[in-house]
Amino acid sequence: MKIAVTYDQEQIFPHFGKSEAFKLYDIADGVILAASVVGTDGQGHGALAGFLRSHAVDAVICGGIGEGAQQALQDAGITCYNGNSGSCDTAVQKLLDGQLAANDRQALCRHHEHTDGHGCRHD
Repeated sequence: MKIAVTYDQEQIFPHFGKSEAFKLYDIADGVILAASVVGTDGQGHGALAGFLRSHAVDAVICGGIGEGAQQALQDAGITCYNGNSGSCDTAVQKLLDGQLAANDRQALCRHHEHTDGHGCRHD
């Protein structure tokens, strides 16, 4: 299994579509075998699904994500664990321990629906 985490200085980058790098984790039998940081080469938003698929990613952990990007991940067969923050390594361990929920609809970014005082946790 391969897990990707939006990455910024060992922390989960808060906006999937603007992530300039992912930390990729190779997992076997519930154990992290290796981890490496890979730049996105300027790709963003929905295009990142193809980028992650090309790296054989099975799941992504991120902060905020738009509905279109989440749908692109789903279409690529990548499970999305959104609405997360903090350490990349800690989040991956939580996923391996069964403590993260996939496809959190409450944590989606709806950039055109911020008139009610709601705001994404990113800029």
